[in-house]
Amino acid sequence: MYVTTRPEPIMARAATENFPVASRLLPARLRTHLLAIYGFARLADELGDEAPGDRLAALDWLSEELDRAFIGTATHPLLRALAPTIAACGLSREPFERLIEANRVDQRIRSYDTWPALLAYCHLSADPVGELVLSVFGAGSPERIAHSNAVCTALQLTEHWQDIREDLARARVYVPLEDLARGGCTIDDLAAEQVNERLRRVLRLEAARTAALFREGDALAASLRGWSRLAVAGYVGGGRAALEALALADYEVLALTPRPTPRRTLGAIVRVLVRAAGG
Repeated sequence: MYVTTRPEPIMARAATENFPVASRLLPARLRTHLLAIYGFARLADELGDEAPGDRLAALDWLSEELDRAFIGTATHPLLRALAPTIAACGLSREPFERLIEANRVDQRIRSYDTWPALLAYCHLSADPVGELVLSVFGAGSPERIAHSNAVCTALQLTEHWQDIREDLARARVYVPLEDLARGGCTIDDLAAEQVNERLRRVLRLEAARTAALFREGDALAASLRGWSRLAVAGYVGGGRAALEALALADYEVLALTPRPTPRRTLGAIVRVLVRAAGG
């Protein structure tokens, strides 16, 4: 069996996300399911980003372990925790496999030339999580999944704009190269101590595109009721607050790590809920 990192550090990252992974306001049963999905997604990322040795082999092991989770014979603690969620919620294997594939892509592709190419990557790396969350609530439909995909992509993009320096340390660049070139920027601008005005203009463009994707969260939240609306409002509001924090810092993401205050995050979540109730 492939030896992986312990689950505790992986799950501890939930507290550092831009959104409440599984709000304590939710019933314990739902929180357990959401945390199980989060644990799988983070394990896939851990293997793709940090695993020593052959990371593709590690991801192949995870795919095999996923098969075992679907029949109740998984060995890794996070996959054993996922198995009851798969069974109780009737989850499909395909979204999980897309999350694994996103990390395979990371092993061979280090940058994206265009915005559409980056969105296609997010369809693998982010959108499956939203599909799985909707399945947990029994709320999946083509229209909701389309809105969810926009929100999940926006959450992923916000994280990319926050983590430019961290990504560059892994030899990855998620700001589209075409946009950098049009803005008169090079990779050296991403490695600088501070954001210069050229890069700031590029990041404003990316943030505006990301905000447009987040707007689909209002329609998604309005289409839901009860606990599912609360959970989605947390994701949408938390992501919006994180994006707003970048703007408040004037997109200084190299010298700083802009984060929203808990008060701003709560306010953004409440605004999503209010708009959903009015819709």
